[in-house]
Amino acid sequence: MLVVLLQLSVSVWLGGYVTIAIVAFVSRETLEAEARVRFFRLLGRAFLPVGAVALACGLLSGGLLLAARPWDGLATAAFILAFALIVTLAVAVGQARRLTRLRQAALEGGADTGAIRRGAAGAAALRALLGVLSLALVVLGSLLGS
Repeated sequence: MLVVLLQLSVSVWLGGYVTIAIVAFVSRETLEAEARVRFFRLLGRAFLPVGAVALACGLLSGGLLLAARPWDGLATAAFILAFALIVTLAVAVGQARRLTRLRQAALEGGADTGAIRRGAAGAAALRALLGVLSLALVVLGSLLGS
């Protein structure tokens, strides 16, 4: 049952992550700035609970499976990666909220476009790090399960 929960939660987490990346690309090409800001504010509010539950279920089921095996270097690496993923996600959520406020202020005529560009670059770096950590954790989990 734990393996099934782990597989489902990882599918939702990574599938949502990839979907949001695709949607971000398409929205830049099709939506005006004001509509894009509103769209991503709503998308973030809608996906955060789903993604958070999927991530929590994945980490919990993975942790329980990990606890049932002998502790070794791979287990330590998995624990460190999981912790890094949680910390990075918390930073990314805070950064996304700040960037949304900056973009909303820009639409109202009161934000520094340089700050928005720096924030967007930081957001891209955080998204990339989240993706790398997520994939590394899946790979490591597969190694642990074999």
